[in-house]
Amino acid sequence: MSPLIHPTALVSPKAKLGKNVSIGQFTTIYDNVVIGDDSEVGAYCELGVANKFSAGEALEIGVGALIRSHSIFYEASTFGDRLVTGHRVTVREKTRAGANLQIGTLTDIQGSCRIGDYVRMHSNVHVGQHSTIGDYVWIFPYVVLTNDPHPPSDVMRGCTIEDYAVVATMTTILPGVKVGKHALVGAHSLLGADAQPGKIYAGKAAEERGDVTAIRLKDGTRRPAYPWIRHFRRGYPASVIAQWEKMLDEGLV
Repeated sequence: MSPLIHPTALVSPKAKLGKNVSIGQFTTIYDNVVIGDDSEVGAYCELGVANKFSAGEALEIGVGALIRSHSIFYEASTFGDRLVTGHRVTVREKTRAGANLQIGTLTDIQGSCRIGDYVRMHSNVHVGQHSTIGDYVWIFPYVVLTNDPHPPSDVMRGCTIEDYAVVATMTTILPGVKVGKHALVGAHSLLGADAQPGKIYAGKAAEERGDVTAIRLKDGTRRPAYPWIRHFRRGYPASVIAQWEKMLDEGLV
């Protein structure tokens, strides 16, 4: 099926649109853009914004994307299949993201970031340049990943958030800090030193508060809340859940 383009949209003839792609009203698709099959781009978006850092690389978006209204994507970034955004999202150049990424409304992802598969970012998240985010990471509203150790300067030390880590709302991660696998950074924290894998960190400045396995679900069962893959499966395909079950059975988590 040919692309369905609203009459008010401006789509460059050089852009490459897959089958069954829909483009909303007053959206602009520039030259250097590739959009996969079965994708939907909402109203008032701009995709493929040129800039001096892109070196002519294309913006590439995989199949099955849903990009909601007023979102802006610069050229020279790549996204795996099934990207989903909220409204008014901004993504700068040279970001490399995996499959099944969800970006919440008003979230800002700066340039040269690396993002894994199945990452969930809620609304109003700021991801500074040179951040690295692993697979299955949860980042909740108003989290800020910083990168300049003595602003303003040209020194950039991006944060690293490893696989399965959770960063709770209103938290700031300082430049160069690493959050280890399965770690939990509590709400309203200021993290200035590395969070060790599987540990809880909270406070300003954030300090270790024990093992994540000590936290219990507030559902009456008193089951361990972490690692969260033991009980939270919503939105993940059967193949991923089977992988988790194998990891749990083999004691790898």
